[in-house]
Amino acid sequence: MMRISTKGRYALRIMIDLAYQNSGEPVSLRSVAERQNITLKYMESIMTHLLRAQLVVSIRGKSGGYFLARPAADYTIFEILKAAEGELATVHCLSTPQNKCPLNKTCSTLPLWSGLQTVIKTYLEGYTLADLLGSENGQQCCDFSTMPQSDDEADDDEAPEVYQSI
Repeated sequence: MMRISTKGRYALRIMIDLAYQNSGEPVSLRSVAERQNITLKYMESIMTHLLRAQLVVSIRGKSGGYFLARPAADYTIFEILKAAEGELATVHCLSTPQNKCPLNKTCSTLPLWSGLQTVIKTYLEGYTLADLLGSENGQQCCDFSTMPQSDDEADDDEAPEVYQSI
């Protein structure tokens, strides 16, 4: 089963946070890490993927930080997840542009998996980062600071979750 890893989910949370904090000033990674309850070290590894995909811009220095490379409405959820996850494929044989499976010409299930992959991609391309920011009054769509870690994250990537007592 195709599953979005912790890295993909956190990348989306980071992008939502950067969009929500969009004031024209760079946002420190430490402040995002604190708001999202993600370790700074793990966020740095995710930011590498987002930078490489040119989804965010980095400013170095004491007053440095990160900001979105373009308006939130110009990002699809698919491109954010793809930047963090790599290829989003329903089955291994569809994970590369050229299907190298020796059975691809005769596989009776390939159209099913290919169709499912198209549906998922189309669905994720139908949502933008701006769509996830919340209602017209500017409320953030989710309060990530109170989200408990689910059981499926325990074996997901090497992503530690930071909890702060309230």
